Amino acid sequence: MRFIYSLVITLFFGSILFYFYPEYRDNAKDLFSYQKLQTLEIRHTAEKIMEKHKRSLLKDSEHSFLEPKLEFHPYLFMDVKYNYKENQTKEGVILWSLVDGEMVIDANSWEQTHGFTDCINANTSKDEFRIINALSSRGGSMEKERLVKELNIDDSKFSFLVDSCRKKNLVVDNKAQLRLHLQNPKLGVDPETRIDQWLVTKPAKNAIRIPRKFRVPQIENTAKSAFGDNNFAIRKSKEIYLPVYSIIVQNPDGSQMTTYWNALNGKQINKNFHEP
Repeated sequence: MRFIYSLVITLFFGSILFYFYPEYRDNAKDLFSYQKLQTLEIRHTAEKIMEKHKRSLLKDSEHSFLEPKLEFHPYLFMDVKYNYKENQTKEGVILWSLVDGEMVIDANSWEQTHGFTDCINANTSKDEFRIINALSSRGGSMEKERLVKELNIDDSKFSFLVDSCRKKNLVVDNKAQLRLHLQNPKLGVDPETRIDQWLVTKPAKNAIRIPRKFRVPQIENTAKSAFGDNNFAIRKSKEIYLPVYSIIVQNPDGSQMTTYWNALNGKQINKNFHEP
């Protein structure tokens, strides 16, 4: 009887977590999933990266490499279509990070957008994105009078949207002019990632997976809001992973320095990229 009572309590609280906290649903799927991971192809080994960058990573003979680690960063892989030109529909894919909230523009260089993370956290609406996209297309700032004409909306709605974006810290209102509240914003991009890499499969068991910071619906809703004016549609989506090496250097004083490297292109990754 005590066992049944404990089981009921466990199921009750488990169902609350499952319903109200989506991140627990994602973790549960990981825990009980026996499927293989779909990842981008590893094209550079840790050993080659360490040898190529040995001079910059090891300052002298008293510094040494420790065993590198391979981990996997989650991305949303979206199969999309959109209005490319007036009489042309284009089909492609988008890679969008579930860790840093930015879209990959080019998978070869791993060039990314800058600013979508703020938009996701601010739950930016489609109408608010009209202002943000217009500012992006003009280098990040624009006169209000010109912006109203370009958006073709009435003054009251424009004032409401500007005030909403300002409160969300997305724009700065400088009286006659608006500017994006971002350093070096990069948002005015086509809704497509330039990619020619293969997807491969890897056993999920023992694979080190970096936790998601953003949920799939957050990314999909942001993409629809940001690119909706292009008759943008997500036909299907799935979670894939980018293989990343953590290369660790042992310092003479016993401390360690860790750098992160994209196993697809062999380039170093910004530290903030790794932080969940």
